[in-house]
Amino acid sequence: IQGEYSSVNPSRVDPAVIGSTVRWGGVILGSRVEQGQTCFEVLSRQLDKYLRPAREDYTDGRFIACKAGFQDPLVFSQGREITATGTIRNIQVGKVEDYSYTFPVLDVDTLVLWEKRRQVTVYRGFSDPWHYGYPWGYHYRGWGYGPYFHRGPTRTYAEQRELLPDAAMIKQDSATPRASESNDN
Repeated sequence: IQGEYSSVNPSRVDPAVIGSTVRWGGVILGSRVEQGQTCFEVLSRQLDKYLRPAREDYTDGRFIACKAGFQDPLVFSQGREITATGTIRNIQVGKVEDYSYTFPVLDVDTLVLWEKRRQVTVYRGFSDPWHYGYPWGYHYRGWGYGPYFHRGPTRTYAEQRELLPDAAMIKQDSATPRASESNDN
């Protein structure tokens, strides 16, 4: 999914840019299987430095990403994040609730389904409980100099952080033969 792509956003697609190759990402809103392909309605997000959709409220609109073949709707479910590369096929008029909306349709070459984000707790300012090796918890001040100088209590705090996992799945058309297609002569 790395490389140079057109900088057109889903909200700015007009007939002049049909046929452009783009890299877009976002959150799946729904999917449907039709005519030998799976199409996803995606709420676009800007991509971060890992080319993963950023977690923010800003969006460049919605788009429809269609990938040839069957992509299981239970795996590519609502709320999952994807990054897709492909060619803008056309503009399709649809509805978002009662609002008429124009969706750019993307013929997907490469589709990345990202792992679900996980929250972890990070502890900052953690101090050695033995503080210079005294197993009973008291702190020998020594003479006030050198390694025995008492530094006072250390404050700790916890914060929630998000892990940035690698892509869970990369769906890509490739010329690599599968194990079932190899020649066993």
